[in-house]
Amino acid sequence: MDLKRRKTPSVKIGAVLMGGQHPILVQSMTNTLTSDVVSTVLQIQELALAGSELVRITVNDPDAMKAVVEIVKRLRDLGIFVPIVGDFHYNGHVLLKKYPDSAMALDKYRINPGNVGKGDKQDENFSDMVKCAITYNKPIRIGVNWGSLDQTLLTTLMDDNAKKPQPLSFKEVIYEAMVLSAIQNAEKAESLGLNPNQLVLSVKMSDVYDMVTVYRRLAAQTGYVLHLGLTEAGSGLKGLMSSSAALSPLLWEGIGDTIRMSLTPEPGQSRTQEVKASQALLQSIGLRYFMPSVTSCPGCGRTNSDRFIYLAQQISQYIEMKMPQWKRCYPLVETLTVAVMGCVVNGPGESKFADIGISFPGAAEEPGMPVYQDGKLLTVLRGDQVESDFIQILERYIQNRFGK
Repeated sequence: MDLKRRKTPSVKIGAVLMGGQHPILVQSMTNTLTSDVVSTVLQIQELALAGSELVRITVNDPDAMKAVVEIVKRLRDLGIFVPIVGDFHYNGHVLLKKYPDSAMALDKYRINPGNVGKGDKQDENFSDMVKCAITYNKPIRIGVNWGSLDQTLLTTLMDDNAKKPQPLSFKEVIYEAMVLSAIQNAEKAESLGLNPNQLVLSVKMSDVYDMVTVYRRLAAQTGYVLHLGLTEAGSGLKGLMSSSAALSPLLWEGIGDTIRMSLTPEPGQSRTQEVKASQALLQSIGLRYFMPSVTSCPGCGRTNSDRFIYLAQQISQYIEMKMPQWKRCYPLVETLTVAVMGCVVNGPGESKFADIGISFPGAAEEPGMPVYQDGKLLTVLRGDQVESDFIQILERYIQNRFGK
């Protein structure tokens, strides 16, 4: 789908390009102790292999900062070249100056202007971090969060608002503070010598409406590259739905150059869920393709068998397993569409619309299972080997179409 994107500069992060007309990138963040080199490297590797195109790590103390060099070295030795972003709060100005090797090893710095200091120290500490970015030629993200908003700026805006004949609501002042904090700090970074093509902005909030509102206002007032995310989205279905509801309207409007779904992982669940969720969202909108999509019906009173449900699940798992090999051998295989349907109502139509599809018989239908390829009936499958037969047909189709 050709959605019109905002015009932004291209930001180079390691070997990756963000913004401009480059693909919208998927980000993730580790939850290991960064000082635990082995655990952090393993998790970054897992995230990168799942498709994360940038990985952010917490850099909160000297041990974490000193570990950065070894983490990056081990990743590169493993052939993992995903850019590593250092997430700094409170003491980033100290760590970046004290550990130049680590400052150089990182591909990007994330700075929260609400957590860099207070009073005169705020400007001084922020300037020190920007100067380090200039020295080592690193881009930065100025990440404004509602939960850690610059209280001095907010207080000033609140006081000014109280003097107005018709004061704005509390939320309106918050929106203004979020956008103003991002823009003022970006302009400050530029005044210190940082190029605009080394700047990324974000204004994250935890409420869907609030988040969409502030990003729309920020996008209308500036041309910087934007990172999208609903902060503290939550876990499970709530986190997925809230993040999707927040990100989708902005992406439809061409706002956003990189995204992260900040999902709280279920106990024992892989950190890669946030990567797969971001990929699924971008693919569902039609902005990027990561894996062949499987269309399947939910089932109803007409579907008197659950075989189509198991086949849809089996096909999805098979595709996920085969994708590493298919991506190497079959360019554009990720654009493939497959349909696994359960009865005659929508089954044949959806199967014809997909590149390849199968329609199972519903209640009182003939026992045959027609398979459609490129809109035409290919064959009718019967018996106990339908699942394996369909997988063989799928493999042949991929080889013939994408192997040329």
